[in-house]
Amino acid sequence: MFISFEGTEGVGKTTLIQRIYAYLEQQNHQIVLTREPGGTVMAEQIRSLLLSVNHQEQMSHDTELLLMYAARAQHLAQVIEPALRQGQTVLCDRFTDASFAYQCAGRGLNPEKLALLNESFVSRMPHLTFWLDAPIEIGMNRARERGALDRFEQEKLSFFEKVRLGYETLWQKHPERIKRLDATQIPDQVFSEALQYLNFN
Repeated sequence: MFISFEGTEGVGKTTLIQRIYAYLEQQNHQIVLTREPGGTVMAEQIRSLLLSVNHQEQMSHDTELLLMYAARAQHLAQVIEPALRQGQTVLCDRFTDASFAYQCAGRGLNPEKLALLNESFVSRMPHLTFWLDAPIEIGMNRARERGALDRFEQEKLSFFEKVRLGYETLWQKHPERIKRLDATQIPDQVFSEALQYLNFN
């Protein structure tokens, strides 16, 4: 099973992923825990490019999108596809939904560009996606408490409001795959809600 975790900054994705990882491990599942952008040595190098704040040169929105998909192609080929072929469960922090939310809804890129990239380079989609949803101010306050903000985290609140709306659009379009979790709840409640959707039968 391929499960992705989505949401804006500071909504508790990492906490939920770790809880589900521990739960599935107790159920004797073979699990791969990974993230995007990243997941391989090369993709992690691309992640560094994407997240670092560069005051000398501003990254174009198209460059950002293409770098995301370069990392994703490598990630699919080296980690996700091999794990799924071996019958392992893949838990991935972000996947293609993040590209729609951040690059299309947030940056304003044409969704047709994303559709073409998905058709050309994304060999499979998650079976299940957890969207952790919370008001932007709550998430950003949590993100600031973690330390220095990366290039994305330094965006204005208006950008993240668009991103959140992008996730809501996807949730309404794909309710069979994307499950909204109220991330304003305490972690135990979020985890309990997520467990209701896990079905390995």
